[in-house]
Amino acid sequence: MEPKKVAAAAGKNGDLVDDQEKWVFDSSVDHKGRVPFRSSIGVWKASLFIIAIEFGERLSYFGIATSLILYLTKVIHQDLKTAAKSVNCWSGVTTLMPLLGGFIADAYLGRFWTVLVSSIVYLLGLGLLTMSWFVPSLRACHADMCLEPRKVHEVVFFLAIYLISIGTGGHKPSLESFGADQFDDDHAEERKKKMSFFNWWNSGLCSGLLLGVTVVVYVQEHVSWGAADVIITIVMAVSLLIFIIGRPFYRYRVPKGSPLTPMLQVLVAAIAKRNLPHPSDPDQLFEYPKVVAKGRLLCHTKNLEFLDKAAILEDYETPVDQQSPWRIANVTKVEEMKLVLNVIPVWLASLPFGISVAQSTTFFIKQATTMNREIGNGFLIPPASVFGLTAVGMIISVTFYEKILVPVLRRATGNERGIQILQRIGIGMLFSIATMVVAALVEEKRLGVVEENPTKGSLSMSVFWLAPQSIISGVADGFALVGLQEYFYDQVPDSMRSLGIAFYLSVIGAANFLSSFLITVVDHVTDKSGRSWFGKDMNSSRLDKFYWLLAALVAANLFVYVVVARRYSYKNVQRSVAVADCYQGDRSRSHV
Repeated sequence: MEPKKVAAAAGKNGDLVDDQEKWVFDSSVDHKGRVPFRSSIGVWKASLFIIAIEFGERLSYFGIATSLILYLTKVIHQDLKTAAKSVNCWSGVTTLMPLLGGFIADAYLGRFWTVLVSSIVYLLGLGLLTMSWFVPSLRACHADMCLEPRKVHEVVFFLAIYLISIGTGGHKPSLESFGADQFDDDHAEERKKKMSFFNWWNSGLCSGLLLGVTVVVYVQEHVSWGAADVIITIVMAVSLLIFIIGRPFYRYRVPKGSPLTPMLQVLVAAIAKRNLPHPSDPDQLFEYPKVVAKGRLLCHTKNLEFLDKAAILEDYETPVDQQSPWRIANVTKVEEMKLVLNVIPVWLASLPFGISVAQSTTFFIKQATTMNREIGNGFLIPPASVFGLTAVGMIISVTFYEKILVPVLRRATGNERGIQILQRIGIGMLFSIATMVVAALVEEKRLGVVEENPTKGSLSMSVFWLAPQSIISGVADGFALVGLQEYFYDQVPDSMRSLGIAFYLSVIGAANFLSSFLITVVDHVTDKSGRSWFGKDMNSSRLDKFYWLLAALVAANLFVYVVVARRYSYKNVQRSVAVADCYQGDRSRSHV
């Protein structure tokens, strides 16, 4: 049924509200290009298929990512500092590639097809990774152990993991935004479900992560790297098949070209009309009537007022749709430009938190290799499985937040979110400071044990000493990372939501590169002072001091973040035809 026909029928019968309960009018379509029927398409019935492929992809990804530093040191034989930089570089590329993938999804391919194509590329990378272990001419060496691997193995191995990076680049931003697209922002009940979606999305993510860092890394440790590669390749292929099966249940957003072009048009128009006086009344700025607007309209805000001049109408005789978009923009386009500019300070203020997150897949795991991992009758916990405790902490915090904290705070504050998104992120940053402090204290204890018994080292110290820092890190992720996902999806223009998720991922990507840069700087400075904090192995390093440095860095940044958050104006969507009904100047409420 066509949108115009649906709306006309509703108007004729005087039953528009009931009709909006039956049909979804948020610019989405079903798999045949029709207006979606609300009760049979979208929401949780569609999201479960999407969460399933996220589960499979995260199992595969973390099965590789958490053991990568071990593979590089044990098989490729890189030293600790080089291996940490290699991991950070790969992680950085993997989390920055979504900027390109998100743009392609929003502008050209659409989210479903971007996920499908990128998942195939991902599978190619997994297949090549598997071949690098089983094909004799591509193996690291003829025997199981060797002092130096063959160059062909290194080339194929790095080609495989960077193919996985490219696949992740399209998969991650498109899949998460595609999942959130299954809920209608203009429908009160679905809007609440969307807020829960990000929490349950991360629960599915953590479940995949948990199996990846336990079952998969156990197979790596006790069977072979190749057998683990076979497992993650099969899981990814099955999850992709499940995703395809769910196609009839999805709601789709049709790509409308580059979302960056309207931003540039606003900027050019504002500069061209920079000498015009700013209107005293926002109603004098041009905006389409809501009944003819394509998509949701945004309320005017008072920040970045120099951009408002792009919406000043100069030619009242020529129809607006016949005027150059480089000369006139409506208020909604201007506000979308403001949204993009407003997220930049939040993005920058989140980087130190991302640097602290980067340590959990590098140095935390290397710490585990030096400690007693034996439990029961000789069972050895794989070092990478320590990262599973981070997933446990995240699942606990997300469940607590969703089931206990949000209902209580909704009743107390009257806010449907419970607390604001930026407040949730700030709480996560507090926990990340605690993570670094606990990690520093534990490492000081470990080095003290090594000094007392250089022969045995820290093997007399249980690996579960790392449990507190790992669990607290997971709690920090449950607040800050989930909050960042929701923030960058929610607070960007509707046409840029895949890019919004890519912005979130780029926080972690840029932070990984900054972590590598920080390691280089600290290594250079401390080496000149007599003893580098990053030695050839863990026992000759001083990671405790590095953790203290990170705790101080995140703590100092938290003050900056609080200032940014207090000055932030949330996205404000019109709920009625009259612009006057917008909540102007209210910085404490989000009306999305």
